[in-house]
Amino acid sequence: MNGDVIVMRPTELKRLELIKKAIGKEITQLEVSEFLGMSQRQVRRIVRRVKEMGNNGVIHQNRGKVNGRRISELIKAKILKVYGRRYKDFGATLASEKLAKHEGIKLGRETLRKWIRQEGYEAARRRVRKHRTRRERREYYGQMVQMDGSHHDWLEGRGPRLVLMGYIDDATNRIYGRFYEYEGTIPALDSFKRYCLKYGIPQSVYLDCHSTYKASARDTWYHNVHGYGDGLSEFERALKELKVEVIHAYSPQAKGRVERLFRTLQDRLVKELRLGKAKTMEQANKVLEGYLIEHNRRYLVEPARNANLHRTSPAAQELDNMLCKKQEHPLRKDFTVVHDRKLYQIEEWTSVNRIEVRELVDGSMRMMGRGRSLKFKAITDRPIKIKKRIRLSQRIRLPKGTVIPNRSFGTAFPIKRSVLHVG
Repeated sequence: MNGDVIVMRPTELKRLELIKKAIGKEITQLEVSEFLGMSQRQVRRIVRRVKEMGNNGVIHQNRGKVNGRRISELIKAKILKVYGRRYKDFGATLASEKLAKHEGIKLGRETLRKWIRQEGYEAARRRVRKHRTRRERREYYGQMVQMDGSHHDWLEGRGPRLVLMGYIDDATNRIYGRFYEYEGTIPALDSFKRYCLKYGIPQSVYLDCHSTYKASARDTWYHNVHGYGDGLSEFERALKELKVEVIHAYSPQAKGRVERLFRTLQDRLVKELRLGKAKTMEQANKVLEGYLIEHNRRYLVEPARNANLHRTSPAAQELDNMLCKKQEHPLRKDFTVVHDRKLYQIEEWTSVNRIEVRELVDGSMRMMGRGRSLKFKAITDRPIKIKKRIRLSQRIRLPKGTVIPNRSFGTAFPIKRSVLHVG
């Protein structure tokens, strides 16, 4: 109207057309209210505004006005200053949680995401998710636990690089974890022992083909040739004694639940460790304990069937006898045993010919004979052998052309060189 350009939405154009028909007495206002799903009172208001203002009467009167509940620019600047100082690399969801918890600032995550995107922070960008085929969860809690180790700079240079041994229940998303210096047999056994004492023994464990969890082809061949063992790694052997099924995944995508867990923890847990000022493995494990409670409270899901398949865990001492490294050695006539290039003296009489050496997760060691623990001590005062230099050959000078008989074949051959090396 009057040469002005009016920008309307499709719903407003439809509303204007029906209102004009009502003004022209082509249809009734009751029919307009039924067509638009509005009350008759609202239709009468719009009809009155169109008569007074023209086509602009169908447009909401608050369009283009500043929202009265809008956050002021001063408060926005203060929030962004706090974000840039402490939570610069936090995503919008996590940052909004920490602002409410530590700063007392309650702000919607989408509002914060819009602000930090406008400021150009990298954390505001959403990650593009790849397409994967969904695998159905296990139905029962404790039916299967996914396990793996995550190598990451968890302390962001404030301390040593650590490995997180992580567990996640496939049916409920309940997680457990603990930091160690490396990923190996002892950390795997120790973390599994702690999991069993806390939640119970699961029916099965789903893990990858790391040498800690699956014996290599060389180890299996060696066991078969020498006639001992069944080609299992120490971790597989321990879980077999506990009657826990071991399932190996042959790709990271197969155990995607624990892989996605590590991706979440490498974002959220790293920042929790930063806020907790953790610099050592002990401090990191203390922060982790508190984080696990909050994480499980928030992300736990209900299983398809309401039953807990975790078996009751035996006592810690009995677990130590199964979740440990075991190796057999022959018992010498002087009742000594060689283990890991060290000599040990058995201090009591036994009739066994082979001794089972157990290395426990706490660093101690036991020597077993027919299921009974034997007293022993390490021999540290062994004599040092003097290594003599042995000449394996002598250089003998012979005249050129000398013939040496070959007794093996009854022939002789001439010497073409003046120097002959003999043993």
